[in-house]
Amino acid sequence: VQLVESGGDLVQPGGSLRLSCATSGFTFGSYVMIWVRQAPGKEREFVSRISPNSLTTDYSDSVKGRFTISRDNAKNTVYLQMNSLKPEDTAVYYCAAGTRFSRNPDTYDYRGQGTQVTVSS
Repeated sequence: VQLVESGGDLVQPGGSLRLSCATSGFTFGSYVMIWVRQAPGKEREFVSRISPNSLTTDYSDSVKGRFTISRDNAKNTVYLQMNSLKPEDTAVYYCAAGTRFSRNPDTYDYRGQGTQVTVSS
């Protein structure tokens, strides 16, 4: 099983990034996908989740209206479009796959290594 995040970068406040999480080794289309983030010295934080058929999505209050999660089951990839980025969005962003539609990343079965997002002028 592999989950490989990409797209992280240094961006100015107000900018945008699109994160990708390419997966292999499991039946992607049957799994809930989640994005979580962890800033230095802070606990992991739920960001967004998406159901296997993309019909249901969920966002934390801190990113709602700015971030959009999506997935392409044909490409076994989940995305996170991040707009209007703020310095407080700075963190390592991870994707994870699980069978429960949960906000708790500990309930997910597989996790990637993360990609760094830094929002700074």
